[in-house]
Amino acid sequence: MKFAFIIDPIEKLNPGHDTSVAIMEAVQEFGHEVWVTEMHQLTVINGTTWATLRRVHLMPVERVENHWVASNPWYDLGKAIRQPLDSMDAVFMRKDPPVTIPYLYATYLLDYINPEKTLVINSPHGLRTANEKMYALQFTEAIPETIVSQDKQVIREFVESKTAAVLKPLGGKAGEGILFLEHTDRNFNSLIEISTKQGKEPVMCQTFLPAAKEGDKRIIMLNGKAIGAVNRIPTGKEFRGNMAVGGRVAKTEITEREYEICEYLAPKLIADGLYFVGIDVIGGYLTEVNVTSPTGIREIDLLDNVNLGKKVIEWVIDKIRE
Repeated sequence: MKFAFIIDPIEKLNPGHDTSVAIMEAVQEFGHEVWVTEMHQLTVINGTTWATLRRVHLMPVERVENHWVASNPWYDLGKAIRQPLDSMDAVFMRKDPPVTIPYLYATYLLDYINPEKTLVINSPHGLRTANEKMYALQFTEAIPETIVSQDKQVIREFVESKTAAVLKPLGGKAGEGILFLEHTDRNFNSLIEISTKQGKEPVMCQTFLPAAKEGDKRIIMLNGKAIGAVNRIPTGKEFRGNMAVGGRVAKTEITEREYEICEYLAPKLIADGLYFVGIDVIGGYLTEVNVTSPTGIREIDLLDNVNLGKKVIEWVIDKIRE
């Protein structure tokens, strides 16, 4: 079988951390072909999506004590070939956020892959539907108290009604731009003005969850089922647990409440073609649904001595053969 991955430039990936690399290694381990491309290399010709693809051979990471060690170089690229994406058995859209206008355009191009020939993960329609902050709002029984607004007064009234709140840009990633808010902060107005770009862009505000100090749990879901989790714990004076801002990862278990949240989300995720998802849970509350390039597999594999990449590819192969 042939698997294509739409990714950021491969030389910028971290083989010891990036989930995309873990999944590509699993494809190779099963004896299938791994091809890579980038968003700007997509084209629609005669109603069919083509891409400039290069086959890649990976030198898999090795576990050394409590971390992954990669070869240098860790990959070898073949010659670039333009070919239709429906010549692939599966296409993984794994471009990192933010979701920009070019990203949205890329999802439109992906609509012209023949679904009878090729499985696209995640669905282009689903990617357009699921803003990683806003998508969670429909799951009212699982989320903390939340508003979305660009109105400074609305935001102030919400924060004043809480002990504290967390502000999130709707297009952010990896914890970027997330702020801890208290209405007594003398910088409050300026923070809102900066975050909303002078009231021109809405932001999300959620009541602050004190359980955040115990960790922000990333749960990986495959076809609506939880398959693994890692806890990300803030360090130092940082209130964010994201790995990109220094959060410490720790082994964890999925609680009964968290399984219930996954079951609650599953029908909608599957209906939207969002098969590979990472949800964030703090203190039993759903805070985000990550669909663009969910990460966490490398950390879960290391802490739990598993191989989630293989589990993902086993499911994809079965799905293709249905």
